Amino acid sequence: MQLSIVIVNYRSANYIIDCLSSAFKFASAQQYEWIIVDNHSQDHSRQLITAQFPMVHWIDMGYNAGFARANNQGIRQAKTSMVLLLNPDTLIIDDAIENCMLRMQQNQECIAAAVQLLNPDGSPQITGNFFMKGGLNHLLPLPYLGAFLRKIAFAANVKKTNVQRAGIAEKADWINGAFLMVKQTAIDKAGLLDEDFFLYAEEIEWCSRLGKYGILMVFGDLFTTHLQGESINSATNSADKGYFNLYDKKGLQLMVSNHVRIRKQFGVGWFLVHLLVFTFEIPLFFVCSFFHHLLRLKNPLSQWQLIKQYTKNVFILWQLSPVIVANTPHFYKMF
Repeated sequence: MQLSIVIVNYRSANYIIDCLSSAFKFASAQQYEWIIVDNHSQDHSRQLITAQFPMVHWIDMGYNAGFARANNQGIRQAKTSMVLLLNPDTLIIDDAIENCMLRMQQNQECIAAAVQLLNPDGSPQITGNFFMKGGLNHLLPLPYLGAFLRKIAFAANVKKTNVQRAGIAEKADWINGAFLMVKQTAIDKAGLLDEDFFLYAEEIEWCSRLGKYGILMVFGDLFTTHLQGESINSATNSADKGYFNLYDKKGLQLMVSNHVRIRKQFGVGWFLVHLLVFTFEIPLFFVCSFFHHLLRLKNPLSQWQLIKQYTKNVFILWQLSPVIVANTPHFYKMF
């Protein structure tokens, strides 16, 4: 047995059953160690999953530990030389897990890898990403200001921060955590995922440490479908499937996690830059929204609820800022 596959469950039994069913269409799946880490689902997930897949090793966290802590527990109990972190809402295509593992074994420099993620309609989903100085790309989701910054970057021909569709073997700075295969030798050197994170940005920070010990690859001719955000949207009652949401509980978690990641990876100065820009966005959002809708003969206060929720989330971020700056251990769980 050379590979352990860790899947974190939070009331995602149906997705996991579909994921495992897609994997077990291929004989190679019988050779892996399958580990399900349950984040206190308090439902019938275990019975439903083990009834069809009794070989899985089940771990109960006893509380909703989020992505990093739950995956770390699975990694600690893995008995193999490689580990795959796999989202519940993924579907394996053409024995992608086995082929990814074989390629990593053949490449000594490659310490972490992913396959090309696809949307349900078969279109490519961003899988490989590059770091931008100070994490400035995290300003792009800001309403109005983000669009302005995007135009400046486009005019200045700034290098893109991601690979829209990977080549056969494309190097990346960090990989989407929906499918992230890592060698245990690299984990031994870089350490586990940072357990301050509850959800979002933890794989980015982890990859920044893993990348010091080898290269990260995306194999663009191997594929897995990712039903992006289905599990978390169900948990937070959010309809947003991307990462541009700054307004509800999911948006607050994204905002806090991204700022924590920037502090850890780039330092206090860059964290303060982001915090001040996010704060400046509050009056800018109101003024731009007001006149934008007024000039179009629409209700100038139509986005008031979004502005109000955004302001509330930034206020919470300010409350957390002393802890973030100090970088003392803290579990940033926002819901």
